[in-house]
Amino acid sequence: MDWYALSRSLMFRLNGETSHELGLDMLGATERLGLLQFLAPQVAALPTTVAGIEFPNPVGLAAGLDKNGDYIDAFARLGFGFIEIGTVTPRPQPGNPKPRLFRIPERQAIINRMGFNNKGVDHLVERVKAAKYRGVLGINIGKNFDTAVENATSDYLICLDKVYEHATYITVNISSPNTPGLRTLQFGDSLKHLLEPIKARQLELAKEFGYKPVFVKIAPDMEEDDVALVAETFINSGIDGVIATNTTLSREGVQGLRFGNEAGGLSGAPLEDLATETVEHLCQALAGKLPVMGVGGILDGEGAAEKIKAGASLVQIYSGFIYRGPELIREAVDALADLRTQG
Repeated sequence: MDWYALSRSLMFRLNGETSHELGLDMLGATERLGLLQFLAPQVAALPTTVAGIEFPNPVGLAAGLDKNGDYIDAFARLGFGFIEIGTVTPRPQPGNPKPRLFRIPERQAIINRMGFNNKGVDHLVERVKAAKYRGVLGINIGKNFDTAVENATSDYLICLDKVYEHATYITVNISSPNTPGLRTLQFGDSLKHLLEPIKARQLELAKEFGYKPVFVKIAPDMEEDDVALVAETFINSGIDGVIATNTTLSREGVQGLRFGNEAGGLSGAPLEDLATETVEHLCQALAGKLPVMGVGGILDGEGAAEKIKAGASLVQIYSGFIYRGPELIREAVDALADLRTQG
């Protein structure tokens, strides 16, 4: 049994959030002791340029695992081509009441209703400044739970102003199912009225700090026609790319299992096909005008390759990392290298 499988078997005896926090603390401590470099897999270089950014490899850490930027250097040791931290909000907030994180190991799935629990954007910025990592860093921004949806733009702009200088790219999260009303920002005039001021502020900040791409993260729970309309808005708004997808409200694949009916977003293996389908529809609608990061249900190298085949330029992992550990990073990069050789 490898070191990660052993630690996971012990961690999974604890409740979801306790083991999550303990696992991160152990990862951070192992890095500080200088031991993580000996435990991490050797990941091949696979340079990939997207949105003007050169990524050492196309496999990244999705937002949500390191919400506050407290473990950047530890994750950097594991071979990720890029790291995305957050979601962060202007003010610290505790998130939803516990329990709010549930593992369904029979399906390699997770349900969470965390609710953007984080220490606030100022804390995150200080952690980024303290980190040694100088690789590709995405910062994922959101709104506070008590900010009215019609006032959401102000929260995104506050975060954008504070993180812009310190990020390689910024992600606008409008797709978490755990902040009331947030997903309504994905549609129609609401989306247009959010993105226009964000784009304008991006161009202002670029004058001082250089141009940093802005991506938008969308949900998988859209009809194909809705995906096409959203894609059109992204193109017209001058957004630099899209991340597809966030967690799903569907319970397909976990019905009848322990925790299967818990409220929140479902991730992991049951999300894979839905996320890949959304990536495919989105890429068809974008027609190559914007790049896409594919995320959702990647549990092995084949899953990473399927996202690229569907049209994504990069992939991100989260739940797969919880279940498979750092070996998934190496496996995914190898699979994508093989795919590139074939293609």
